[in-house]
Amino acid sequence: MLNRVLKQFRLQVLSLNEVDESFSSTVYKCQLLNGRNVYIKIPYSKLKWQRELEAYEILKDRVATPVLLDVWSGDEECPGAFLLSELRGVTLSTNVSTSVAYQVGVLQASIHTIRPPKDRELTGIKDEYSNWSNFIERQFNSFAKDVKDVIDERLFEQAIEKFDNMKRQLPSPDGPSFVHMDFRPANILIDGDHVSGVIDFESVRFGSTEIDFTKLYRDFLSFDNTYYHAYQEGYKSIRPLMDLEVVLPFYQFTDAFNSIGWCKRRGIEEHAKFLNENITRLKQMVL
Repeated sequence: MLNRVLKQFRLQVLSLNEVDESFSSTVYKCQLLNGRNVYIKIPYSKLKWQRELEAYEILKDRVATPVLLDVWSGDEECPGAFLLSELRGVTLSTNVSTSVAYQVGVLQASIHTIRPPKDRELTGIKDEYSNWSNFIERQFNSFAKDVKDVIDERLFEQAIEKFDNMKRQLPSPDGPSFVHMDFRPANILIDGDHVSGVIDFESVRFGSTEIDFTKLYRDFLSFDNTYYHAYQEGYKSIRPLMDLEVVLPFYQFTDAFNSIGWCKRRGIEEHAKFLNENITRLKQMVL
């Protein structure tokens, strides 16, 4: 498949390395004979390919992303592929300045200002906003089938009960906005004290912004209060911010629960560390 993609993009490659931390697609960093670096991305499904394509079209000139250099719509064996430019920098870590946290807030708020386009019909990115509560419940119930096989029966029953109780207390949705659905440090690139942009759009939707804060808080903002406050200031400089203290507990809970189901689908042994982390988180929140 990779050779077919290389042929489609007519690339003269000096070296090629698969990128780690890519869970919904296969990504290769390619050094070309001219010394330039580009990336090949092959999503796992046609739907993910379509979402990514529409996302690049929607975000162009509005949010910092890699440049979409070429697209292949695939064939009967390959769902399609993208040729992307390189964003300078490294993935976001907890060893950065508060200025970076502020810029991350600006970046995410800029994404959230984008509303469903009125001049075109999307086939990959769904607008879930009008039925947001049902969307959250469908996601939860979908993963519940997998979670039930992994955790203690009593813990599972308590988690189901907690979901119903917490969901009823949520405020009105905030949107409709473009939501990344996987806005976490591994998908945010920084170059020194400058945020280069955001990557990976296989899971995007139009919906309520409240779902998009959870992974960033889990993997970055929760480590340092100064990050948390700087991030909020950056976000508010672009658009109003929901009361995170109200919505985060519910989405932290559903994130832990759904992540257990994700590990079951993708391989318990391969993702054992992540699985155990989320079982521990779920127990803390439920018990």
